[in-house]
Amino acid sequence: MIHNTLKCLQNQLDLATELLLKPTMKLSHRILSLLKCGRLKSRLNRVVWVSLPLFVLTLLIVVSTSNGMLPKLSLLNPTGMGLLAAKKFSPMLSNFDISLTPLCRQGNSVGYQASTSVSNPALSAANRAVRDANVSGLLEEIAPAWKDTIAAPPFPQIHGRARLAKAPVIMYHDIIAEKQVFFDVTPTEFEAALQSIQKNGLTPISLDQLVEHLKTGIPLPKKPIVLTFDDGYQGHYQFVYPLLKKYGYPGAFAIYPAKVGTTKGRSSLTWAQLREMTADPLVTIASHSLTHPADLRESTDAQLQQEFVESKRILEKELSQSIKYFVYPSGKNDERVQQGIQQAGYEAAWTMNDEETRFAQDSENLLTIDRIGQSQLAEVIEKADGGPSLSFLGNSSNFYAPVQLTHTKISQVPLIFASGGKPITIHADSRYQVPEIMAKTTAIAAVDGAFFSLKSLDSNQMIGPVFSQTTGTFIPGNRGELPLLKGRPLVLINASTVRFVPFDPSRHNTQAGMESDLPGLTDGFVAAAWLVKEGQPQDAQSFGKLYGFDADRDRAFWGIDWANRPVVGVSGDYVNSVKFGEVLSRAGLRDAVMLDSGASASLAYQGESMMSYTPRPVPHVVALLPPESGAEVACSVASVSKPNP
Repeated sequence: MIHNTLKCLQNQLDLATELLLKPTMKLSHRILSLLKCGRLKSRLNRVVWVSLPLFVLTLLIVVSTSNGMLPKLSLLNPTGMGLLAAKKFSPMLSNFDISLTPLCRQGNSVGYQASTSVSNPALSAANRAVRDANVSGLLEEIAPAWKDTIAAPPFPQIHGRARLAKAPVIMYHDIIAEKQVFFDVTPTEFEAALQSIQKNGLTPISLDQLVEHLKTGIPLPKKPIVLTFDDGYQGHYQFVYPLLKKYGYPGAFAIYPAKVGTTKGRSSLTWAQLREMTADPLVTIASHSLTHPADLRESTDAQLQQEFVESKRILEKELSQSIKYFVYPSGKNDERVQQGIQQAGYEAAWTMNDEETRFAQDSENLLTIDRIGQSQLAEVIEKADGGPSLSFLGNSSNFYAPVQLTHTKISQVPLIFASGGKPITIHADSRYQVPEIMAKTTAIAAVDGAFFSLKSLDSNQMIGPVFSQTTGTFIPGNRGELPLLKGRPLVLINASTVRFVPFDPSRHNTQAGMESDLPGLTDGFVAAAWLVKEGQPQDAQSFGKLYGFDADRDRAFWGIDWANRPVVGVSGDYVNSVKFGEVLSRAGLRDAVMLDSGASASLAYQGESMMSYTPRPVPHVVALLPPESGAEVACSVASVSKPNP
């Protein structure tokens, strides 16, 4: 008991240390309520009454008098506003536990990560009954600044940060004692699947959690999974519901009212059984239309309204619960069907695709969230990923993540990219293959960089001004070419951040001019064009008169993703610039600029080319160093010259 009491008290003090919001008894009562220490609460109140205010006051004095020796214990959004300073803290009434942990120190500020996890399924039913509290409301209770940081894009877009995760939505139909068709599952097989989920460390989440994640990018548990069950079979009550309760796993059931309580076809749930299930916070009910037509696309507008509106009305009346989600029968839908779903007041809709395995984050939008058949559970279980934690680094980028290589395909476009580490540029003395330029550095990955002059085969002259920490020399651009570069993205890098600004020939052709936009400049150059800007892919008009932007060719890019990590990469096949921007946006890039493409497009990882052809030699690359070696960049890449034959 003493050990548990001290452990719980330590948790209170740790949280108070991080927040430092209200060093009063009100904060202690809030924290005690938040962590729900149960019977320990009354005992701890007496201890905390004296210890907590004194502890917080002492820590405040230490921080305020440290004169920069200690970092500021504050969470900063991009505008520098105190992250947790605006509203009172209250108990977290949802399936989410949100924790804040130090990420890194940059200057006198500390970056923090926020991560989420599902509440302990062992909590009492009374505690779990608060699941329906919307996560958006929770975030508003914590702080408006946090809500602003993870603001949702226009409906029905999926947030770019969510694109960095992989949550499989598994689709089941009937769970039956004896199989009748190939997609039937026996209770023994279903429990074996739950045991596999448990053994492999996956965390089943609710539809509410998934949708909030897709809308705002708020991280999911480390390995999330969603369990859905279509058509309202008797086996869902007889077998599925007891097993979900046994393991404490949430599940979603797609119901069409015309089937409930009937003997038509296979077995059916009754309204009484559905009411019992719906009363449990583990269960979410979604509409599966009114009559389950074979193809909603063949329905008239009036029939669609009946299928969408009437099914919602009946379910809400019978179950006394708001119905927010829809599941397309057989997954069939189009833009007209989606528009009807939106007009009927649904917040999200699920589909299916037998021809392609796609995670929820790969979906087109919130009205076409993909699901995966239960037969593919073993295949996707190893790939589940909740995405990187939120980081609050003020105006800084995240140069502290490990470098990782990714091969993927989005909208039929192959994509190869490396993310993480610390970005630098390397300006060589001539032209080489990218792996050759990397050879004398600690770089893990690199992509060909800015456009360069073609006057001679061994020239390292660039188009536009260039500044690289590897040479330490600012090289201005040719004055005759500068007007042609106006408005193109100027890439600026310093020790803690990356910035992309429109190139101004009158200001940016000097080192001082560049540093006026980013003090402490270490690298700078002019890229070809924005592919993604603030999460949005750029349209054809944005490329202006850029030669060949609309042609299909190999493309190279670099940018920053929604986890604030640098990313370098290439297309794995020919693609035009507009389509490439759309692909990168769906890959989770917040900002991305095009580098020298076509025959120059080249990505290397760990010294090996990732290309299927031999690219044109280049004099300039954007590279990613391992995060721990960022401080030694000037020494490790100080000289790049042609290797001896």
